[in-house]
Amino acid sequence: MDKNSKIYIAGHKGLVGSALWNNLLIKGYTNLIGRSIEELDLMNQSAVADFFQAEKPEYVILAAAKVGGIVANNTYRGQFIYENLQIQNNVIHQAYLNNVKKLLFLGSTCIYPRDAQQPMSEDCLLTNILEYTNEPYAIAKIAGLKMCESYNLQYGTNFIAVMPTNLYGPNDNFDLEKSHVLPAMIRKIYLGKCIEDENWHAIQNDLNKRPIEGITGKNNKEEIISKLSKYGISYSQQANVEIWGTGAPLREFLWSEEMADACIYIMENVDFKDLKEKSADNQSNEIRNKHINIGTGEEITIKNLAFLIKEIIGYTGNLEFNTSKPDGTMRKLTNPSKLHNLGWHHKIEIEEGIKKLFNWYIDN
Repeated sequence: MDKNSKIYIAGHKGLVGSALWNNLLIKGYTNLIGRSIEELDLMNQSAVADFFQAEKPEYVILAAAKVGGIVANNTYRGQFIYENLQIQNNVIHQAYLNNVKKLLFLGSTCIYPRDAQQPMSEDCLLTNILEYTNEPYAIAKIAGLKMCESYNLQYGTNFIAVMPTNLYGPNDNFDLEKSHVLPAMIRKIYLGKCIEDENWHAIQNDLNKRPIEGITGKNNKEEIISKLSKYGISYSQQANVEIWGTGAPLREFLWSEEMADACIYIMENVDFKDLKEKSADNQSNEIRNKHINIGTGEEITIKNLAFLIKEIIGYTGNLEFNTSKPDGTMRKLTNPSKLHNLGWHHKIEIEEGIKKLFNWYIDN
């Protein structure tokens, strides 16, 4: 890519897209384009077609998606499969029709089987059943990956799919109903700390910035306490924060800005033909699993993660693990060796990342 190449980042305001946008700016790219959902509904086929015909981007990064944690994935199953399929079908197809030079499709490591051998390499895709709670989202992302692969093989496009592990970072979603585990824990434990310190002003300020089901700092104390209690943040003889599940599952986390750096590294240095040539099956002549895992190859239990966040925030109250709630997949560790062999490695470890995200949360 040239520094003045026209690059369209779909989903440029989210956790992933904003990190990609900032990384490109830092690297000196000057011709970036993005559209908010109000400006361009990516589920609208004709609107997406009109946008591509008018703008003619040379490169596309598809970071737009409907995402959420275990509760949202399991509750809004129809929305997760429909909206993600619509978005990626429209963008990928228009990229082909408008001769985009390269497209990067961002998926998720939830595409891998629930009981996949750990750590998960790209070749374990479609070898067993998926985790039930996020199956619709995973199937949509598998479809996007296969769409890129199939268009490359039939039409000669240069569409690359990457599968990032669990991400966290600036512009994360801290909605207690719909967010992923790490930002949800940070917010819950922070609010637990505020209750512990009887810092009512901080609680009101938090709710004014990020209302919980319409409850803001302007609601009365009883309404606020009731809403926090619904999400497992309470005070009896001491502050108490509830964490879903047993705490036993292991998770891998990658700082979103590092994920962005890996993605731009791939955009600048890797083409589909390189991936195809390196790992083609000479006997069957089948081209499969040319996507790339983006991860750290390191993991932590949810329990240890919770206690690490507790220590960093300075909360001294109780953490209660609600074993009646689902754990999800017990282990989900990526094998990033393909990415390492291409020349990229992560640098930010989990403790540093949590401190950075907590500071970002307080400041924003």
